[in-house]
Amino acid sequence: MRKLARSLLATSIGAAMLAFAGLEAAAQAQGQADYPSKQIHVILPYPAGGIVDIVTRIVTDKLAKILKVPIIVEPKPGGNGNPAWDQVARAEPDGYTWTFLSPATMANPRMQTLRWSEKSFVPIGAAVWAPSVLVVNPSLPVKTVTEFIDYVSKRPGELNWANPGVGTSQHLNTSIMINATKIKAVAVPYKGQPPGILDLMANRVHFKISSIGLVAEHVQSGALKPLAVLGNTRSPLLPQVPTFTEAGFPDINVVAWYGYGVPAGTPAPIVDKIVAAFNDAVRDPHVRGLLEKQALQPVEPMTASQLAALYESDTKKYAEVIKNAGIKIGD
Repeated sequence: MRKLARSLLATSIGAAMLAFAGLEAAAQAQGQADYPSKQIHVILPYPAGGIVDIVTRIVTDKLAKILKVPIIVEPKPGGNGNPAWDQVARAEPDGYTWTFLSPATMANPRMQTLRWSEKSFVPIGAAVWAPSVLVVNPSLPVKTVTEFIDYVSKRPGELNWANPGVGTSQHLNTSIMINATKIKAVAVPYKGQPPGILDLMANRVHFKISSIGLVAEHVQSGALKPLAVLGNTRSPLLPQVPTFTEAGFPDINVVAWYGYGVPAGTPAPIVDKIVAAFNDAVRDPHVRGLLEKQALQPVEPMTASQLAALYESDTKKYAEVIKNAGIKIGD
């Protein structure tokens, strides 16, 4: 009788566990089907008012209307972006916590030991390509990239450049240029791009790779001299400036993209739903117009698998750059 009782008890417990598992699976499936049912938080690793914040608000304003829930943007700057990415990496993978993806997301784990890596996130949308431009102080006696490289090569270690932050796209792109051309110049660290631009105009530093939107006005006024654009095409704001490819240096013509991600482990149906909404947002003519006013090129819609492939390929690209240049936090 005792054996029979134990057997019946075990059977009952097993049945209860299966029933519970079934209910839990059904609840998860229902939760995915109902997504989103509450507000979404976007944790930004950069300060309010900057280009990242502006782009995020342009895109999320439209996404909030598409997804029919509030999307709250929370800037959390500092620590080279790592505290914000660490927070999102440890968030519940339910689709309600997003973050900003940039070259630094892919580069930082290669330069220091962190609790997160690029694998901690799944991309949900690429918003813009962010073309940059190589600018110099007008006093530098060069008019082309070839003349610039020749000038710097003949003065190893005498010229310096403004570095807006380790792991930023401008830092990585400058490292690509330096590695490709074998020039030697001194990096001067700054907290962001604006102070470096001011010092470049004051001739305290000699050259800088900068976001086009931040220097276009200074180029047009003659305060800065542009040499080449890092981008697939010439910039509408600087139509007279050739790309690095046109200037004969295709290996330097690397274009950063900015997008968004969610914690790894977020269910595929939720990822697919966000990606679809994101694509609808970046197709919107009003959104595209607002992004273009920031001298940014909207990314054409991508599938989740295309986003994953782009994220993976760029991670490998930046890993190679960091390895070749020996870049570490503190450089």
